[in-house]
Amino acid sequence: MVTQQFKQRTHDLIDSLKKVCAEYGLGNDGNEFKIITQVFLYKFLNDKFAFEAKKIRPELAEAESWEAAIAALSADDVEMLQMQMGPDTARLKPEHFIAHMWGRQNAPEFAKLFDDTLRDIAISNNDIFAVKTDGGAKITLFDRVSEFITDPSKRDAFCRTIINKLGDFSFERIFNEKYDFYAALFEYLIKDYNKDSGGKYAEYYTPHAVAKIMAAILVPEAVRGKVSNVSCYDPSAGSGTLLMNIAHAIGEQRCSIYSQDISQKSSSLLRLNLILNNLVHSIPNIIQGNTMLHPYHRGGKALKKFDYIVSNPPFKMDFSDFRNELDAKEHKDRFFAGIPKIPAKEKEKMAIYLLFLQHIIHSLKPGGRAAVVVPTGFLTAQSGIETKIRQHLVDNKMLAGVVSMPSNIFATTGTNVSILFIDASNKADVVLIDASKLGTKVKDGKNQKTLLSDSEEDCIIATFNAKYAMEDFSVVVCYADIAAKNYSLSAGQYFDVKIEYSDLTSKQFAEKMQGFTDKLDALFKESVGLEQEIKKQLAGLRYE
Repeated sequence: MVTQQFKQRTHDLIDSLKKVCAEYGLGNDGNEFKIITQVFLYKFLNDKFAFEAKKIRPELAEAESWEAAIAALSADDVEMLQMQMGPDTARLKPEHFIAHMWGRQNAPEFAKLFDDTLRDIAISNNDIFAVKTDGGAKITLFDRVSEFITDPSKRDAFCRTIINKLGDFSFERIFNEKYDFYAALFEYLIKDYNKDSGGKYAEYYTPHAVAKIMAAILVPEAVRGKVSNVSCYDPSAGSGTLLMNIAHAIGEQRCSIYSQDISQKSSSLLRLNLILNNLVHSIPNIIQGNTMLHPYHRGGKALKKFDYIVSNPPFKMDFSDFRNELDAKEHKDRFFAGIPKIPAKEKEKMAIYLLFLQHIIHSLKPGGRAAVVVPTGFLTAQSGIETKIRQHLVDNKMLAGVVSMPSNIFATTGTNVSILFIDASNKADVVLIDASKLGTKVKDGKNQKTLLSDSEEDCIIATFNAKYAMEDFSVVVCYADIAAKNYSLSAGQYFDVKIEYSDLTSKQFAEKMQGFTDKLDALFKESVGLEQEIKKQLAGLRYE
């Protein structure tokens, strides 16, 4: 009940900040998301500091004003307090506190004071909280927020209104909440700035079903809590949905996050996501830049190799300006299957996902695992780069399987998608799942979207992890079978697909799904060798 109350109060705070922006002419403005996310982050860091300070010095919790009590400490005591805090807590000074700013709101040039305060926090914490570009520049934590108001005469009033919204409640009582709380909080915070359609650079929010299935297959329940000290990478990270899910499955303190994304907006949102999800230690690994042209993460001169890779790359994009540079000798090993050609009339339809996919394969450690969203058409294309990539995965025995998702799993796009699972240690059978008939279609604004139920998601995950063949749903094949089918990865080419679900009533469908679940439960009880198989699949990773 307390959690729900705080969730509602947090939503109310976000809504009130958006209302303030609208009142000052910034509603739907390109800079609105910067103001909302940065002011929210200022509030979050302030309350996190209070939470940690009171744990270190319990007398602060008894004080009438913890801010005043800290301000009364000597400079040495304040410095010692900061040093005792964990690395995920921003180092704040008494003059940075919201209460201090609230008391100064009638001072002349308050907007300048507010901006100077945010900038000082950013500079004081630059080593931990700054995101780097591929050129080495640092993107600091805060901008000068008031300067997004074009009329200087309104800036003081704007900042006063903002600071008066921040003192109504404290986040302190929810810092012990778990991942699901903060995932929902982050989604609500950015919901107006990170649409499913995504725009040019894939800044969309990956659906929960896709993220959940990826994480649960890459890190099965049987090994959770056992994998440690591993690296997780996304070369097209967006706001970090996939990375947060896999980090949560492994354990936030058991892994390090690495990412790169061409969008500065996405990199800033990912930083916010890391802060909310206790992954501040990975912020130095967040890079804003062109992954294809200037991949940043390296181990010596060679590109760094990772234990886990997740990605929902943009499928199409005009990269003709630098296409020929990618064809240079230095990129030949990475793009082993070739560089997509420039379409004669529609440059924006260049298949950039094929570059990301090759980059991911090249960046995977021996024994590493990856999950990548691809257009379903990739599974059966019989010429060109697509076939070469599939053949590489099969001939080198580094494929775990494929899950073909229902249409419209992403709202606003008609592209059918599948999840390709790569496993450099899997030398045995491959699982192909046709989940295209699952889900319920709902309206999402003007668009149609398909939602999977929890039981449908669990069925996909359990079937894949158990390598279970189920009529009209999944098939388990060997590498030789795939080679004999011209390297097709479509489940439908290995069994007769029947148009059966469309004739079922909702009750009959529920009964069929329950039958699937019952079969899987029985399988798990009988499968004494499942744990050994999982350990074999994860060979090469480090355990506690």
